[in-house]
Amino acid sequence: MASHIGRRKFLATLGGAAAAWPLAARAQQPAMPVVGFLYAGSPETSAHLVAAFRKGLGETGYVEGHSVAIEFRFAQGDYKQLPELAADLVGRHVAVIATPSDMPSALAAKAATSRIPIVFGTGGDPVLSGLVPSLNRPGGNITGISVMTTELAAKRLELLKDLIPGATRVGVLANPDSPLTEPVLKDLHTAAASIGLQLEIVTARTGLEIDGGFATLLQRRADAVMNVPDALFTNRRVQIAILAAHHRLPAVYTSREYTEAGGLMSYGPSFPELFREVGTYVGRVLKGERPADLPVLRPTKFELVITLPTARLLGLEIPSTLLAIADEVIE
Repeated sequence: MASHIGRRKFLATLGGAAAAWPLAARAQQPAMPVVGFLYAGSPETSAHLVAAFRKGLGETGYVEGHSVAIEFRFAQGDYKQLPELAADLVGRHVAVIATPSDMPSALAAKAATSRIPIVFGTGGDPVLSGLVPSLNRPGGNITGISVMTTELAAKRLELLKDLIPGATRVGVLANPDSPLTEPVLKDLHTAAASIGLQLEIVTARTGLEIDGGFATLLQRRADAVMNVPDALFTNRRVQIAILAAHHRLPAVYTSREYTEAGGLMSYGPSFPELFREVGTYVGRVLKGERPADLPVLRPTKFELVITLPTARLLGLEIPSTLLAIADEVIE
């Protein structure tokens, strides 16, 4: 009888140990890395960009929910929220912070940590802004992709002049809170003087101020309008496109997202491609590469998109020279 009891105890002990082995194995597995995603825009207007970021991560073997987790933080166009959002991600001990598209987010992340790797995507000059000391050897804990938006501003102004040769005044919508505004306006003033254009600058921090800005441009008899790159304006791209059409102001914008929302013309890099490249760089950092050794990349492709229905609405005939160089003409 005692032998049967002893055998049952042995089997029970063996069974308990077997059940515990998977738990022990799971406990020994490394925790899933967490990526902090910090963006000045809103989730509602950037779903396609987030999908592109996930695609870039996937290209390096990281799939959200399986091999990586993502903590999203959106500032909804309010730059003042960014330091707090960045500090929150640092407090959660994320493995990498990604700021895929705007300088304010990148600067907030840099101010929040010198330890956690940061991968940015931004317009403006990352060296002049203090993000990195060098494009080829960024050093420290930060690297990314720079679209050099300030350099593209003058090209957009030239495109407007090609579109409307008789234009004399061009309105510029700018967010005074953005660190890109000052360098972009400086380049625009130089470019405008060289081709005989006068700039009418209006500032806006909210949707209501965007309405007021367009009303001001109408009073100042602007012949066309353009915007300084900014997450607020990207979030409000439908509003801006509608206002431009309502006031019959031809416009050139910073990305195809505006033309897809009904805007007349856009020239710039592909933002989905930018987000994808940031995702790829984040994956490489998760695999062990150091941001200090990853050079800051620059896009090689820029796209000109023209929306013909908007041109017809404005009574404009797009010059054949512009149609010939357009990467896409939306019918």
